[in-house]
Amino acid sequence: MSAPSLAQAVAKRGWLSKMLKPVASWYTNAAGYRQMGLRADDLISEENETVLAALKRLTPKESYDRIYRIRRATQLSLTHKLLPKNEWTTQEEDVPYLRPLIDQIEAEAAEKAALDTLTIVKN
Repeated sequence: MSAPSLAQAVAKRGWLSKMLKPVASWYTNAAGYRQMGLRADDLISEENETVLAALKRLTPKESYDRIYRIRRATQLSLTHKLLPKNEWTTQEEDVPYLRPLIDQIEAEAAEKAALDTLTIVKN
């Protein structure tokens, strides 16, 4: 599920981070999902077993909020409208809530695979 990322390389170089910050902000605004009240983790496809397991680990409130945001965005898309500017998702509200769970599940799966393929050598 994890895609290759240059985030660590960019974070290590302060000048590169400062240079790419405006581009990243522009791209996020151009994507338009915040204008519909969505968060970045709402865009993760549910067609993966890891994501489905992570969705089961969400609290009931987080799960309800996610479904509400997705349904509202779907309705806005069907009517070709955007939310009023005061209801857009802000950068401070757009925190990852699903990605940490996905990373945790992937780490658990990797640990399980490592333990399942463990070989015992007797002397």
